[in-house]
Amino acid sequence: MNRIVNHPILEEGKQGKEVQIFVDDKPITAMEGEMIAAALIANGIHINRYTAHEHKPRGIYCAIGRCTDCIMTVNDVPNIRTCVTKVEEGMRITTQKGMGVWSEEER
Repeated sequence: MNRIVNHPILEEGKQGKEVQIFVDDKPITAMEGEMIAAALIANGIHINRYTAHEHKPRGIYCAIGRCTDCIMTVNDVPNIRTCVTKVEEGMRITTQKGMGVWSEEER
């Protein structure tokens, strides 16, 4: 499986240990410290969210944290930019629909 190890904005990637994260409740393998978006792409996942009004799919676009095309709900927090957020063991990531929903704990 190919991995993105050099990021144009963040420090050069150091290969971390293999960890398991969950995307839409399905376990996938990721490398600790890599960007979530990189782990998703390495696992064949290219849709991060669906737009609020027309429900169109969006995926990685700028890859430097400036746009919001890659946002997903991470550990029950919506609108997380996956291109600049590092993977951590056991993360729970959900394809975001529209503006996202805050969990009761976050309100």
